[in-house]
Amino acid sequence: MTDPARARAYPWSTLLLLGGLSLTWGLNWPAMKFVLADIPVLTFRSLCLWITGPTLLILARLSGEGLGVPRREWPPLLIASFCNVTLWYFGTGMGVSLIPAGRAALLAFTMPIWVALFSALLLDERLGPRRLAGLIFGMAGIAVLLVPDVESLRAAPLGSGFVLLAATGWAIGTVTIKATGFSCSVAQVTGWQLILGGIPIVLAALLVDPPTRFLSLRGETQIVLVYIIALPMCFGQWAWFKTLDRLPGTVAAIGSLAVPIVGLLSSAVLLGEPLGPSEIAALVLVVLALSLVFFTPRPHRGPTPSAVRS
Repeated sequence: MTDPARARAYPWSTLLLLGGLSLTWGLNWPAMKFVLADIPVLTFRSLCLWITGPTLLILARLSGEGLGVPRREWPPLLIASFCNVTLWYFGTGMGVSLIPAGRAALLAFTMPIWVALFSALLLDERLGPRRLAGLIFGMAGIAVLLVPDVESLRAAPLGSGFVLLAATGWAIGTVTIKATGFSCSVAQVTGWQLILGGIPIVLAALLVDPPTRFLSLRGETQIVLVYIIALPMCFGQWAWFKTLDRLPGTVAAIGSLAVPIVGLLSSAVLLGEPLGPSEIAALVLVVLALSLVFFTPRPHRGPTPSAVRS
């Protein structure tokens, strides 16, 4: 039975971590669109993954942690790597290259639906009325933005399909992480996932993409690429799995709904993508969803035993 004392708001440190994650991952969508104008998608993803993964493992080692993974944890690590990294980075990279960045972000964050479903089936996580209401409001916000663009998304079904594949994969990977409870640190698990999950993408890039001369890229592209690797990749990946370690899978997934809103707003400002009443309505719905999930009212405390006796 759940202790009533736990029915309270989550710690501010967790909310700040999720806020930083939402900001950096949200800005990553227009940043990706910008970089992909100069770098092939598979080469771009390979570079991000195989710089970030070893960096996180080096940081873990410098902090005194070992890099070994217990034998029993290798199967779920490989599953999580394929779902969280291979499917997610391939699917979103291909999707952003085919449809607008803001819309790709929205499709990607249908992920909470799949997390809620898989968590209920595999982790026995109960939604409860507030989480269920938060999920409904959050996904209503996504729907408000997607409905006007149904025809344009139908016109680019391949791009939409890639992003939905990525969302489903991420959800399966999220539930796998929660179900396993890895003994390694967050930096270790994240680093290994990026390296292992990046192997198919690196091989595909070597086979498909033409060689890229990074030093001859535009200065703006190089700066944005450094930003993507440093913040959305290194910090963002670590922050997501740290958040997942602290929160139930469904709650973390609903919390991530702030990401597409930041992505949509920043795409409008930086790339000139459309922004109007539907975007404002979606923002209100997602904020309401986050409030329902993260700012739980404190339980009512009844009279103390001394007061009852008197």
